[in-house]
Amino acid sequence: MSLRTTTTRLGVLAAVGALATLGLTGPAAAYDDPDPKAPAAGHKTPTTGHKTPAAGHKTPVTDYKAPVYKGRVTAKSGLVLRDSPHRGSRVVRSEPHGKVVTIYCKTKGDRVGRTNHWYLLTDGTWAWGSANYIATIGKAPRWC
Repeated sequence: MSLRTTTTRLGVLAAVGALATLGLTGPAAAYDDPDPKAPAAGHKTPTTGHKTPAAGHKTPVTDYKAPVYKGRVTAKSGLVLRDSPHRGSRVVRSEPHGKVVTIYCKTKGDRVGRTNHWYLLTDGTWAWGSANYIATIGKAPRWC
């Protein structure tokens, strides 16, 4: 097995693990770790003068702002979405030309056209689409 294949599989496993954790614990679990730059619990913040929450305080789900990345399908005949970032993987569904999709993250996979980047889409089901056929809208997606 080549180093590229191994690296791609590890990236996919990391993304799947992150998705499983997200599904089990909810999005706020990602923010349970304290911010190293934040003042200690009970200290006044320099900007507001308010006391910080006590240790062990968890951020409510309503406060969580997950990054949202968008893209538009550019494939003229529509985009086939797959269960892994490989051209030979199982087809999950497809999206029509011009559809705006929500992107969770990006990883490297099989080369399609001029790129080997793939986006993990979160519209309905989790599925991978080649970045060659998705034009990002705004900020580029984060790495998985």
